[in-house]
Amino acid sequence: MAGATRPRTVGERVADADASAGKALLVAAGALFWGWLVVSWVNRWLGGAIAPVGEPFVAPDAVESAFAAVPGLAAVAADAAFVVELSPVLAQGTWLTVVITGVSLVCGFFIAVPLAVARVYGRFSAWLSLGYTELLRGTPLLAQLFVLYYGLNLAASVPASLSGVFPRDVVWVAILGFTLNGAAYQAEYIRGAVESVDEGQITAGRAIGLSKIESIYYVVLPQALRYAIPSWTNEFVYLIKYSSLAGFITVPELYYRANQVATDTFRYTAVFLILGAMYLALVLTASKFMERVDARVAIPGLGANRER
Repeated sequence: MAGATRPRTVGERVADADASAGKALLVAAGALFWGWLVVSWVNRWLGGAIAPVGEPFVAPDAVESAFAAVPGLAAVAADAAFVVELSPVLAQGTWLTVVITGVSLVCGFFIAVPLAVARVYGRFSAWLSLGYTELLRGTPLLAQLFVLYYGLNLAASVPASLSGVFPRDVVWVAILGFTLNGAAYQAEYIRGAVESVDEGQITAGRAIGLSKIESIYYVVLPQALRYAIPSWTNEFVYLIKYSSLAGFITVPELYYRANQVATDTFRYTAVFLILGAMYLALVLTASKFMERVDARVAIPGLGANRER
């Protein structure tokens, strides 16, 4: 019969069931991870309403005893207790990592858009944009942070209205450094997206009475920013990982705090395995979030999203 669908094989049904189970497991793990982080942050903000500040929600000794009582898990009982003991420090460091990443990414975006537009449509401004992006992309991010912190001593110049917002004022220096560096990379991603929009779009905008600037703002950018989302996701992921460089200018973010624990306990392998898992969880969350954003703003028939 025309239009009849082929019956699905047992193998296909098993594969779909496995995929659904894997997705459900990933969602559950993500919910557990972020639930623990949010509860830890709220507990700290409320002054220890759930558990004393700096103490885990579950006693490490109780965790070790529980693991030791299960056949096959006794060998990792001490490691499990160590992870639980380490959890308050990791949660505290993750908060700064998330803040630095989020603020820097958003601030960098608002610098990147004018840079990209200037590079594509400007004359003299195109050279200024090119100079900025090549300078910031062509020099190490760590060197830029060192110049801002050690060279210019910007931590001592933080305005009084911003001082005290974070545990150390050097956090503002890190945000500034990541914003300026990230803006250069984002500008290149957005520039490529702007150039992918047909030049006739500008002509069409001018034909209906828009100025060149208005055509760029109302016609080109709404399309280009959608095209830029996959590349922009890469910058999001990179910035999460590069935020660890803030620890080298004494910002107490995730890497800095984990490194302190490793130095104090000499358990470098265990600490950095846990640290790697934390960064992986943050990266996966960012990737999934941007996938949702891409799907949410997609316009049927436009660009790469025409098949959705």
